[in-house]
Amino acid sequence: MFHFLRQQGTRWLLLLALAELFVFIGSLMAAMHVRFWAEPEYLQVFSASFEMRAFVFGLVMVTSLAAIGLYQRTLRDNWLGLLARQTIGFVMGAIAVTFVFYLIPQIFIGRGVIGVALLISYPIIAVGRAVFLRLVDVKALKRRVLVLGSGRKAGKIVHRMRRRVDRRGFDVVGYLPVPGETPSVPEEVRFDMSESLYEIALRLQINEVVIATEDRRGQLPMSDLLACKQDGIAITNLITFFEREQGKVKLSLIDPSWLIFSNGFDATPLRKMSKRIFDVSSTVIMLMLLWPLMLLTALAIWIESGPGSPVLYRQERTGERGKPFQLIKFRSMRTDAEKDGVARWASAEDDRVTRTGRFIRKVRLDELPQLWNVLRGDMSLIGPRPERPQFVAELEKKIQYYDLRHCVKPGLAGWAQLNYPYGADEKDAAEKLKYDLFYVKNHNFTLDLIILIQTFEVVLFRRGAR
Repeated sequence: MFHFLRQQGTRWLLLLALAELFVFIGSLMAAMHVRFWAEPEYLQVFSASFEMRAFVFGLVMVTSLAAIGLYQRTLRDNWLGLLARQTIGFVMGAIAVTFVFYLIPQIFIGRGVIGVALLISYPIIAVGRAVFLRLVDVKALKRRVLVLGSGRKAGKIVHRMRRRVDRRGFDVVGYLPVPGETPSVPEEVRFDMSESLYEIALRLQINEVVIATEDRRGQLPMSDLLACKQDGIAITNLITFFEREQGKVKLSLIDPSWLIFSNGFDATPLRKMSKRIFDVSSTVIMLMLLWPLMLLTALAIWIESGPGSPVLYRQERTGERGKPFQLIKFRSMRTDAEKDGVARWASAEDDRVTRTGRFIRKVRLDELPQLWNVLRGDMSLIGPRPERPQFVAELEKKIQYYDLRHCVKPGLAGWAQLNYPYGADEKDAAEKLKYDLFYVKNHNFTLDLIILIQTFEVVLFRRGAR
């Protein structure tokens, strides 16, 4: 426990979670008085066992916020993304609280009191988080990282993670050279080799050591690394570090052995079942909410193109394990867009796109019929976007590991779409593959929920579509 608390970022996030727990408890107390201010006899009855009720309410709400990632040290959302997460967290929490209190009648709280408590706590949590992030020393929230190595691989951290947003979750304290390396990092950030790795780690209160040596054979200070490990300091290789901090797999660094022995690639029956339940339930809810938009979209396409023109567009795509399926979309291009039968990437100002098509592509309405593909089981709600077989055949020849993206079902929304603009050529496909492999390797319920939440932000600001 003491090793866990010694992580500086964790200490501050625990403090934030504790503060928000008290906010929820105080909000429920205030809501109770607001609800029963004119009925003192009910207030007295309701006050019985209030401490237990309030604690359960606060614990469930904080757990809901944690479930959608609001206590992640590497959270990179802007203010709108944070509010979106908080809103979903409150909705999830309200549902969970209602379920818990109906399940355990002894600690029951009425819907009116819960509703008022949520209304009181929502702005307090939102403003409190903004103030917290500004007033607390930023470095105190970051993991203190020591990089073992100063050569070409270590230099990737310096050159590829220069922006402040890239280092939001950590602070590189310095680089410790190893014998035989040609330095690729500035001298001012390199440590003197006269001091051991373990001594530096203790003196500078290091939370994590990243191994970025050019050649590990006989060069790693194993006794120092073991001592660090025993002292609660995380030991991470460079590939895993990039994967975690950038949300993508660095193709230039990986090899088959890393893919085989690293964690992830959850394909257990339980995960498949939970993902299918998530897909079906979320799709049914979306269809119930979005059918009027789908009807208006179909009507707009019919009016522009005239009677007899197809509203829907079917196209063969590559699915799980390379199995082809018929993807359904609202037609956004002219009916003669590919009259010669040759598959083409869509360009930024593609003249094949109709006026209605240009709009529905921007707001992603053209993708909504794929909800039927999800219900059929051809696709998942979240996953790598499906490509056309002609493109897949070429990309698999030119891009290593490209076929790995097909070990899960393709998705209506994906991690790559949140982090990279529309892919219009082979270079873009290679860059998107880094994010697709990250998803394939790390997918779980929480990541699916985060992608679904952030997709609404992408649609709202019309990012990445063509």
